[in-house]
Amino acid sequence: MPLPKISTPTYELVLPSTGETVEYRPFLVREEKLLVLAMETEDTKQITKAIKEVLKSCIKTTGVKVEKLPTFDIEYLFLNIRGKSVGEEVEVTVTCPDDNKTTVDVTIPVNEIEVQKNKDHKDTIKLDDSLMMKMRYPSLDQFVNANFDTGTEGSQMEQSFDMIAACIDTIYTDEEAWTTADCSKTEVVEFLDQLNTKQFQEIEAFFTTMPKLSYEIKVTNPKTKKKGTVVLEGLSSFFA
Repeated sequence: MPLPKISTPTYELVLPSTGETVEYRPFLVREEKLLVLAMETEDTKQITKAIKEVLKSCIKTTGVKVEKLPTFDIEYLFLNIRGKSVGEEVEVTVTCPDDNKTTVDVTIPVNEIEVQKNKDHKDTIKLDDSLMMKMRYPSLDQFVNANFDTGTEGSQMEQSFDMIAACIDTIYTDEEAWTTADCSKTEVVEFLDQLNTKQFQEIEAFFTTMPKLSYEIKVTNPKTKKKGTVVLEGLSSFFA
């Protein structure tokens, strides 16, 4: 007689980017093993593949394309799926801001960690009087590179340019439009090289103001008794 099947609970959350309700289930043991093994390799491709497989398996709502989700949706999903799988609290060690050396252990309820949105954020950038640029959020592969130290080759500037180039969706005027999907990476990078400092700063602001996981912690230094505030941002901050 075959062994019985174990029922798995399902949960819901709202995607920060669209407000869509998504149903998901916790990790199973086989999926947690897959993640652990991938992390141990410190290989970007292996980690990316594992995260894709786990999220695709755990998301029960049909039609959700993991590869196309904004990074902050991926972070929020991954955090909540992990919370339902291994515990509803995250333990982190933070450094007290008054002396920048004393550390304090803090426990954070997962359900209190939210995606914070900046009111100044915009995904359309005006380069000059006629030229505009429509941006898209980083992909899952770029999300892994940003959240896990996997020894990516190349200088920081090269990696920054690569990510910016990959996140440009369309360049357009009132009369014409150029979709970067129809251009080579070299062509897009050469376009970026033509920008002046102010224009490039506008593009950088897209990334610095984009929605992100964020949590504010009030801490008291046990040595000096001084109070301070520490802000954790990005998925890696909650699992460092």
